[in-house]
Amino acid sequence: MKTKLIFICTIFLVTALLYNGCSEKEKDTAEIKQMQFGGFESQVKWGEHLVTLGGCNDCHTPKKMTPKGPVMDMELTMSGHPAELPPPEVDRAEIEKKGLIVTRELTSWIGPWGISYSANLTPDPTGIGNWQESSFIVALKDGKYKGMPSGRTLLPPMPWEFFKDISDDEIKAMFAYLKSLKPVKNLVPQPVPPVLK
Repeated sequence: MKTKLIFICTIFLVTALLYNGCSEKEKDTAEIKQMQFGGFESQVKWGEHLVTLGGCNDCHTPKKMTPKGPVMDMELTMSGHPAELPPPEVDRAEIEKKGLIVTRELTSWIGPWGISYSANLTPDPTGIGNWQESSFIVALKDGKYKGMPSGRTLLPPMPWEFFKDISDDEIKAMFAYLKSLKPVKNLVPQPVPPVLK
C-alpha cells in the first residue's frame, strides 16, 4: 500500500512538473511571438496599427460626403481612387504654373507633376492581389510603381520617402494586414502628365 501511494504521488508530481514546464514554455513562446509583432498578438494586427498610424486610409480609402463633411467609406477600405470619378474641373495650366495642389475627394490630386490617383491596396487583382511581399518592400522603400525596381517613381502626394527607413518586418506586417482586407475590384486610372512642360 505504501509503495502504491509513493508511486501515485511520484506520477502526480512528475505530471505537475511537466505540465508547469509546458505552460511556461507556451508562455515564453507567446511572449516571443508578441515581441516579433511589435507587441501585438499577430503580424496582421501589427500591420493594421502601422497602416493606421501611417494615415494610409486618408488617401487610399474613398470618401462619402455627409452633413459633417467627407468621411471614409469603409466598405471600400483601401481601394484607391474610384475609377468612375473624373478629376476636378480646374485650370490645370494655372495650377501647375503656381505650384498648387488641388484635390476633390482626397483620392486624386492635380499639381505640377500632372494628375495622380491613389492606388488600390486591397488583395483584389486590380490592387495588390498578385503582389509579392518583396514588391511591397520595393514600392515603399524605393518609391517604385507596383514594386518594380525599373518602374517609375511613385507620384505625390505618396510620401514614400518617409517609409525608406522603416524595417522590412514593419513593411511585411503592413502587407499582411492589407492582404487580409476585403478585395475590392477597382482599376485605378493611370496618372496624367502635366499640361506645362
